[in-house]
Amino acid sequence: MKKGWWMILFGMMALTFVNGRIPFTGEPYPLEYPASFGNRTNIPADNPLTKEGVYLGRRLFYEKMLSAGNKISCGACHMQQLAFTDGKAFSTGIDGVPTDRNAMSLANLLWVKNFFWDGRASSLEQQALTPLAAPHEMGQLPEISAEKLQRSKVYPGLFHAAFGTQIISGEAIVKALAQFERTLISANSPYDRYLNGQYQPGSAALRGMQLFMTAPAPERQVRGANCGHCHGGPKLYLEVFHNNGLDSIPRDAGREKQTGVAADKGRFRVPTLRNIALTAPYMHDGRFRTLEEVLDHYSDHIRNSASLSPVLRNTSNEAGGASLRLSKQEKKDIIAFLQLLTDSSFITNPAFSNPFN
Repeated sequence: MKKGWWMILFGMMALTFVNGRIPFTGEPYPLEYPASFGNRTNIPADNPLTKEGVYLGRRLFYEKMLSAGNKISCGACHMQQLAFTDGKAFSTGIDGVPTDRNAMSLANLLWVKNFFWDGRASSLEQQALTPLAAPHEMGQLPEISAEKLQRSKVYPGLFHAAFGTQIISGEAIVKALAQFERTLISANSPYDRYLNGQYQPGSAALRGMQLFMTAPAPERQVRGANCGHCHGGPKLYLEVFHNNGLDSIPRDAGREKQTGVAADKGRFRVPTLRNIALTAPYMHDGRFRTLEEVLDHYSDHIRNSASLSPVLRNTSNEAGGASLRLSKQEKKDIIAFLQLLTDSSFITNPAFSNPFN
């Protein structure tokens, strides 16, 4: 194990009944991650990670029997080679109808507390229910999936190994999926190696990193891109929601749909920037095809509104300016830094791959 990494063991060796329903059995699953990521993980007490549960969850993630007509799996919209996104502005499910929002990357969900762009789910178990049952996504209730899996030759034994019973339920399906998704940890990019003193970026990436982490202060002749306010820290995201100025009148109410608070109009969850070069198109509606378009937006096209994030309001590299006004070279430098966030081991890790291939 590399220095500076923690190994956290979750799970139970002996058979234990939880809430009188699903029993757990199996070997604890070893999670490895940098100490800098912290231990504020989001693992429910009634769904500890075991090797058997994670393996089952991996199979289910790529199992088409979880969809109506056995057409698609979770992996259809979350492809490993694209950091578990799908390269589309809006995904299409069993009926070919586009979803309402862009498919988010599944990296480092172990630390996430609010899921979906609007934060309406508080756990991965709860989150899984929506794409499984949604008519324009996988279109099948977990209970129906359980009946189909029960008739298979392999799954009753796998559920027994993971949960101590061959009786398959919808609840056990979502718990196994959540176990697998919590193992999708990305922490081995060139940026991580730089932080560990094992890699030296080029001059453009170093300049871009400085801009990324710095808030502009023209009165002190300090230039910055102000990205760290929302994407700071080693995980490169904060557990917050922001209106990032896409529209003066938001087309999608975002977080407001969940809270009913007007100040939440157009606010969306801040996503991680890890593997950002692989996860185009960008934003909740996939409106930007390239990182260049994203930088142009933040530099010159922030739209003011009552719910615009305070960190974006009248933030500029020019005295009295209303937008960042980054130069062409500064934008290139920032993109050079963002390229350092691609974790090649994450997108090729066989433990995350399709076991049916």
